[in-house]
Amino acid sequence: MEAELPGSSADPSGDDGDHRPHRKGAKVADVRRYGQPPGLKDRRNEEHWAGRLYMRDLSPYFGWIALRLGFSPNQLTYLMMASGVVAGLVVSLPVDPLWTAIGGAVLIQVYLLLDCVDGEVARYLKQTSVAGVFLDRIGHYLSEVSLLIGLGFMAQGGWKNGGWAELGLVAALGAALIKAETDNVVVARAKSGLTADPSGGDRALRPRSTRIALARQAASMLRLHRIIGAVELSLLILAAAVLDTVLGNETPVAVRVLMVAVAAVAVLQTLLHLVSILASRRLK
Repeated sequence: MEAELPGSSADPSGDDGDHRPHRKGAKVADVRRYGQPPGLKDRRNEEHWAGRLYMRDLSPYFGWIALRLGFSPNQLTYLMMASGVVAGLVVSLPVDPLWTAIGGAVLIQVYLLLDCVDGEVARYLKQTSVAGVFLDRIGHYLSEVSLLIGLGFMAQGGWKNGGWAELGLVAALGAALIKAETDNVVVARAKSGLTADPSGGDRALRPRSTRIALARQAASMLRLHRIIGAVELSLLILAAAVLDTVLGNETPVAVRVLMVAVAAVAVLQTLLHLVSILASRRLK
């Protein structure tokens, strides 16, 4: 969600007229004022729904703590990465799936919180950079891939092969490829000497074919792609584990159904996203 991290440093009490307090003297209101610029919650394509719903209300308090403790933005991002990767590891543990699902969901909430806090601290300290954008995106890659692999092992019932673990790897590969397809639009444009964003705004994102455009719109309305996102997936894993527990299933039936659905969406979305990009004006 965040894409602003460290690199260059600047004195937050510089002479640009904002007169923000030193990090040790900052208040929660200061973090909210300087770390959450106007319109932050309205970035529909960048701001996660959970951020808009509740996490951006909580994050300034933790941003205040991070400033007081002396954390740098990149340190917070590394903690974000760690929480996402460990969430996948916890989900994969060969113990009671209900407890591993709870642990994974909690860790993903920590991941989401840190994803908000690192950017807010970076903005407060005026330490945003290209390196921060890179680290932030790598964090999202690692977290989603880790959680999908963890789900595969949960469906398998342990750290062993048998089909379900491999299906988790397929889903993880799909999730990574979807992000790579998006990122490589910018790479392809840069290598061709074009600006990062195509001219035409939202019109450039729409496929030129009417049928493909309608299919893309329908897929967007269904929001199926969200089930491979870390936050949504962690909640679905928890729901599936609860259902298996309530039904007393000896094998994780609900978890396995979720694994099949997630893998199918990942593979289908990989193909549809590729077609959508090639059929749009993003590479023009």
